[in-house]
Amino acid sequence: EVQLQASGGGFVQTGGSLRLSCAHSGFTSQYWAIGWFRQASGEEREGLACFSNLDDTTRYADFVKGRFTISKDKAENTIYLQMDALTPQDTAVYYCAAETTIGICNFIRGTYEEWGQGTLVTVSS
Repeated sequence: EVQLQASGGGFVQTGGSLRLSCAHSGFTSQYWAIGWFRQASGEEREGLACFSNLDDTTRYADFVKGRFTISKDKAENTIYLQMDALTPQDTAVYYCAAETTIGICNFIRGTYEEWGQGTLVTVSS
């Protein structure tokens, strides 16, 4: 059974940083991708960053480039999202998701089969 556990959200002031973690287990596919998404109140869920172990690639949405960094632990069991220079516009519930069919890093929500429970990030002005 695939399990995803997102954590690390919290309350931070403008300009602050947070590091989110996505612990995963139960993958049966050799190749997989982990994507980070977020959904602000009343908004669509949007892709932020992703990592694929197929070719060790990372991708970022243009609006987070230079502020967010995706990384992994040595065993690749946990994928992190380091978020810097946060603004109130970053306030949202953040989700990690797994694509375990072909392991392509992308921001198409429908390609991700499993989703974590979400972790709330609140940035105050």
